[in-house]
Amino acid sequence: MYRVIIVEDDNGIAEGICNCLAGWGMEARKITDFRRVTEEIEEYKPHLVIMDITLPYMGGYHWCQEIRKTSSVPIIFISSATDNMNIIMAMNMGADDYIPKPFDQSVLIAKVQALLRRAYDFNRNTFTLQAAGAVLNTEDNTLLYNGNKIVLSRNEYMIFLTLMQNKNKVVSREKLMEALWETDSFVDENTLTVNVGRLRRTLEEGGLKDLIKTRFGVGYILEAE
Repeated sequence: MYRVIIVEDDNGIAEGICNCLAGWGMEARKITDFRRVTEEIEEYKPHLVIMDITLPYMGGYHWCQEIRKTSSVPIIFISSATDNMNIIMAMNMGADDYIPKPFDQSVLIAKVQALLRRAYDFNRNTFTLQAAGAVLNTEDNTLLYNGNKIVLSRNEYMIFLTLMQNKNKVVSREKLMEALWETDSFVDENTLTVNVGRLRRTLEEGGLKDLIKTRFGVGYILEAE
């Protein structure tokens, strides 16, 4: 049974989401202390996080960044802020999807199921891919390089996996968007650019600088011997 944690300070919305998820055979829990969001997530070990942007004490962007320091658990933001800037900011902070409020519960369930399917049913068999001395583990979305483990967010992982599967070949932006969002999530050219930029920063922090190169007007390439 999939576990989902709800980081939402509107109790009515949080209860509604919990009941909706339960009706689809998932286990759901609300955050009880908005000063201990990361601690409660670590204790519950959810398969997915649904989080509002505006929260008591610290906002959703802060908590998303904190979660991404140690975990690649899928994160869906829900918010009444529907402008592109907030959507791009959410993706830049490590979110995997964004649902504007008010939303239809059927849309929420469709997105939750699609994200869980991509995150946990993508490949049941563990295997690794290698390039430029880096080893990608497709089971836990981590990258091993020079003895250090680099934790990738789900979006970072899907982009890097696609590039690794086509190493030394240019991968079009369209192909990356298909791999990243399929057909059931927010698709935007700027959002892809933001996610590639975040992946590059993650790789650089792990010692893999300039691994992904841009082919202007075409796409991206992972160059490896």
